[in-house]
Amino acid sequence: MTSADALLRFHAVRYRWRGDAADSLRVPSFEVRRGERVFVCGPSGCGKSTLLGLAAGVLVAGAGSVALDGVDWRSLSAAARDRRRGEQVGYLFQQFNLLPYLSVLDNVLLPMRLSRVRRARVAGDAHALVREAQRWLRVLGLDETLDRRSAQALSVGQQQRVAAARALLGQPPLVIADEPTSALDESARDVFMQALIDACTAAGSAVLFVSHDTRLARYFDRVIDLPALQALAEAA
Repeated sequence: MTSADALLRFHAVRYRWRGDAADSLRVPSFEVRRGERVFVCGPSGCGKSTLLGLAAGVLVAGAGSVALDGVDWRSLSAAARDRRRGEQVGYLFQQFNLLPYLSVLDNVLLPMRLSRVRRARVAGDAHALVREAQRWLRVLGLDETLDRRSAQALSVGQQQRVAAARALLGQPPLVIADEPTSALDESARDVFMQALIDACTAAGSAVLFVSHDTRLARYFDRVIDLPALQALAEAA
């Protein structure tokens, strides 16, 4: 059964790392609807990051299909996948992937330099892009005094919020988050999660979030246990 409003759709997916004798991930059927917040949990090594790589077209399924907004990643060339990812996906990495020599503001603006489609979602000129980047930084609780500070001068929690603002700028239909709270203490984690969910809701972005920390499940519309999902593939 498939949903008419599915943004991301996995069907009969199998992925095997080069040199491995067995599949590292098998997903029978899985969808994320537009604007939906989905939490994928499971222990380390169960394939959570592989699932995200397939969802974003960083990895390509060996069998089956992974389609974002109706387009199967496997049907695209590597260059086309890179371009589409920049247009349609905001990616929040576990290690943030900020450029330490750039300012906070320049880090947030980076996707706008790489994607014409993301730029087009922000009406106006270069000044409008800067204002929109600053707006997301404020939404995520970062003071304007940090805008020109280098990313490497920030705390871990502040860097995480900058990475989230970068993922959200240009309102991509899908935001993917790979264990982004793993370096935060409990108090900072909860503040960040609420800010992230509120910001994604404001952007209208669906969220696909993976973590082993099941305490985060309360922030999401739906919870998927990845080992249980893979067991369905084994039984099929």
